[in-house]
Amino acid sequence: MSGPLSGIRILEVGVMLAGPYATMLLADLGAEVIKIEPPGGEISRQVGPSYFASLNRNKSSIQLDLRSPEGQARLGELVAESHALLVNMKPSVIRRLGLTYDALSRFNPRIVCVALTGFGLDGGDEPAFDYVIQAATGVAAMTGDPSGPPMLPGYSSADNSTGLTAALGLLAQIVSGRGGQVEVSLLDVMLSQLNYRASAYLNDGLVPQRYAHGAHSYYVPAQLFPTANGYLALFVTHDGFWKSFAVEAGLQGFTTMEERVARREEVLAVVTEALAADTAAGWERRLRPLGVPAAAVRTLPEALAEHPEMVVQAGDFRLVGSPIRVAGYEPSYRPAPELED
Repeated sequence: MSGPLSGIRILEVGVMLAGPYATMLLADLGAEVIKIEPPGGEISRQVGPSYFASLNRNKSSIQLDLRSPEGQARLGELVAESHALLVNMKPSVIRRLGLTYDALSRFNPRIVCVALTGFGLDGGDEPAFDYVIQAATGVAAMTGDPSGPPMLPGYSSADNSTGLTAALGLLAQIVSGRGGQVEVSLLDVMLSQLNYRASAYLNDGLVPQRYAHGAHSYYVPAQLFPTANGYLALFVTHDGFWKSFAVEAGLQGFTTMEERVARREEVLAVVTEALAADTAAGWERRLRPLGVPAAAVRTLPEALAEHPEMVVQAGDFRLVGSPIRVAGYEPSYRPAPELED
């Protein structure tokens, strides 16, 4: 069975992570993705072979100097035969290289042009790297221990999230049957992902605060807990989960979420004491069959070892495969393209 996006051609003028991740997901689903690289190659090739491979499998590549008349002419030819173009660069560069719908619609009025930027096409050229956006949108401020400094996640959450959103916007406009300009910015995506936190502030005046061990602001207990060996993520979101957990842990009282939230510190104290009686792995084995959401904290190597079905081979590189499973379709994984003249 061919991929669900078979027959769709997408051009990518992408750098580093967000743009290339978006188009790689589409390529995994069967789209033909042509990566347009400047002479000498896209900058992430300099980071390292495994980095480039992790974001550019299943694509082909051509080198074009888009600053030259020849490069622009070839771009127009490609646009005439493509469904979409995705670019992530500074707004001034996107416009200067003619990578907008206004500039390219003369070649193909149905072309979908996706601009992935830091602050929007009209938002200026200020640097917008992942960590900068996390700092600017409040993510860093609400992450970490309350008595410590702001913290950043251990991976590029803003870039990855924006790549996913850009892929969605691209497909939505293709499905509409109309060409046009689509904009996705890192700033907008991260503010959007703060949904219930932002709503609580905008409607109820609740300023987000940090809780120890990454505790949830609404649910109790829902956080990391130390155990006899390792940390356990326990996420009790309703009274049924609490009842099952309490019976297994030998706890009494606190039967409603309202009471648990009101007496947060008392609940956390008794849960912490109870969980110290076993290891994180032990609690996971005991709670999972009861339907209680719980998991021992693992390292990435441990997680990959437990889920070998997510590890694929693309040329010389072992990578994490597509997270999208389509019945009857099994992606093939071709290596990231070599840089050719």
